[in-house]
Amino acid sequence: MRTAKLTPYAFVTPAMVLLIAFGVLPLIVALAVSFTDMDISGLANWSNVEFAGLDNYERLVADLDFWQAFGNTVFFAVIGVPTVVLVSLGVALLLARSEARFYRALRSFYFIPAITGIVAISLVWGYLYNTQFGLFNWLLSLVGVPPVQWLSDPLLAKFSVAFVAIWRGTGLNIIIFLAALQGVPKEYTEAAALDGAGSWRTTRSIVIPLLRFAIFFVTVTTIIAWLQFFDEPFVLTDGGPLGATTSMSIFLYKEGFRLNQFGYASAGSVVLFVIIALVTVLQLRLRRPDVEY
Repeated sequence: MRTAKLTPYAFVTPAMVLLIAFGVLPLIVALAVSFTDMDISGLANWSNVEFAGLDNYERLVADLDFWQAFGNTVFFAVIGVPTVVLVSLGVALLLARSEARFYRALRSFYFIPAITGIVAISLVWGYLYNTQFGLFNWLLSLVGVPPVQWLSDPLLAKFSVAFVAIWRGTGLNIIIFLAALQGVPKEYTEAAALDGAGSWRTTRSIVIPLLRFAIFFVTVTTIIAWLQFFDEPFVLTDGGPLGATTSMSIFLYKEGFRLNQFGYASAGSVVLFVIIALVTVLQLRLRRPDVEY
């Protein structure tokens, strides 16, 4: 009897150990380090580490580069999250309309960016955006448009980097929506067809409401991903030009691993964690009335 009661915990334990080792403990360490002046010398000799109190957090508040990175992150999230969710949902609805071999091939095609290495993707897109030899500027030259500074102009660089991330981020979400669409009972859509409802009315009034949990899940995970936005701006622009594409994650990376200010970077990582936690909790609380209903 006792063994039967312990069996579920035996299955859960490996996942909990990994979660604690790679999720909880790093957060606790970062929180502790954020109250110190730890730098690279502190790694060699712990006696060089001194307690700094809230100095790192006060420095963050006064750091214009931090606020620029925060503003960039908000900009990327505002642009990227609704675009990824809407595009993914729209493409999934179109792909689900048929089970023909061509549509099944398209599903694999849309999923390719999600499993392709970011370095390879950024290398290709870097050539496409190249001012002198890029494909985009060559196409524009055919209609007499002068070269565009895709990654050199601060404003254009934001949209250029965001576009690559949107293109890359839709693949996995399309698969999630397609899986959710498989769970929509056909009886509902058939009954709507018998009542004379058209395809668009059926999708809007029946299919999309039944996908609300999938939409909520994709929205939450997409917001978290964009608040941690790092790969595309790091590889394409390294946060430039003039910090225009520096997200909070890139800011923390540069402060911690390039400038070796581990205490300061840890304070920033704690702030980022709190922001993500608050946004996630807010979404869950807003969702609760609908779940209870």
